[in-house]
Amino acid sequence: MAKRIESELVVDLRGRPIETLDDFRDAVAGPCGLPEWFGRNTEAWRDTIQTRGISEVIDSYDVLVVHVDTGSVPRCRRRPA
Repeated sequence: MAKRIESELVVDLRGRPIETLDDFRDAVAGPCGLPEWFGRNTEAWRDTIQTRGISEVIDSYDVLVVHVDTGSVPRCRRRPA
């Protein structure tokens, strides 16, 4: 049986200032082929990766790798109920 080789989409954001989730979204929008109507929240990002069907670019790869500088990852805060 032939071994399947996974394809990777690698988005390298190292050296780019990422201070907010909006910064992150703006940085990955182009390389990941996100549509204009794409939501600006973590739930939309999760749906894009897990459910698929939103970005043809992401859907055409098996694995998505995003590189960011240490300390550049915005912290997600839960909104008060």
